[in-house]
Amino acid sequence: MEEARARQLLSAERDRLETLLRETTRAGDEDREAVSGVGDIADPAQPLTDQEGEDAVADSLRDRLAAVARAEARLAAGTYGRSLRSNEPIPDERLEADPAAELTVEEEARSASQ
Repeated sequence: MEEARARQLLSAERDRLETLLRETTRAGDEDREAVSGVGDIADPAQPLTDQEGEDAVADSLRDRLAAVARAEARLAAGTYGRSLRSNEPIPDERLEADPAAELTVEEEARSASQ
């Protein structure tokens, strides 16, 4: 994959994730306020459940942002688009779908099954 295209994909993915993280964090903060505030909420269970779900999503988004940062570092180092495990090339189609991919599809499938 050409460096300019990879940079474009990674930038778009970073922007998308940062927006989602801001929205998720804001929603979690609102749920925390609803639980801690005095008001008409008779049962805080729903906001607490929502808050836990939003916290899990935020953690996942942070992990994904870290993967994007690692991909950007590989791009700067000239190793982007190669598997971290085997150093085999990762097909452009996979990188288009997941610009932060660290493994080939086959290696990912083997990792998931273990």
